[in-house]
Amino acid sequence: MSDRVIVGLSGGVDSAVAALLLKEQGWEVHGLFMSNWEEDDDGYCTAAQDFQDARAVAQELAIPLHRASFASEYRERVFQHFLTEHRAGRTPNPDVLCNREIKFGVALRHARRLGATRFATGHYARILHTPAGAELHKARDAAKDQSYFLHAVAIGQLAGTLMPIGDLAKGTVRERARQAGLPVF
Repeated sequence: MSDRVIVGLSGGVDSAVAALLLKEQGWEVHGLFMSNWEEDDDGYCTAAQDFQDARAVAQELAIPLHRASFASEYRERVFQHFLTEHRAGRTPNPDVLCNREIKFGVALRHARRLGATRFATGHYARILHTPAGAELHKARDAAKDQSYFLHAVAIGQLAGTLMPIGDLAKGTVRERARQAGLPVF
């Protein structure tokens, strides 16, 4: 298989194992590290360390790693909405909008510009392809399921997405990372 897949590589174990599994399946795997927040000097944000972890994973897997900042889009499309809703007394979940607007919006378009035929993430969810089309399903590991955070993403955007860890338990993901020598296990 020579199709290019861009994996949203966060620096965590889930996306690292997603990249590992796709490489084992024969995909031409590239990583994409996204910065969605302008880092302050207070040390709260860990983007610099996350990037170093993503870089170490990419090096171990011998895959190219791309880096892109979507901080302005995040602030405009996700964080401003969160603030507006919070001021109105509602409790929005910014992860839902981040997935729709950033990961499966601007990042997906960026991945296509990088030549990707598929986009992949380390989400604990599954995309099933049925005669009626693609469907979003819960992960096998109910304790880690993230399908709720993806419910607002258009099915057309998810149809070309791979979520290779959706059938695995978290412990299995960590063990696969350890066995492969990934530094984030």
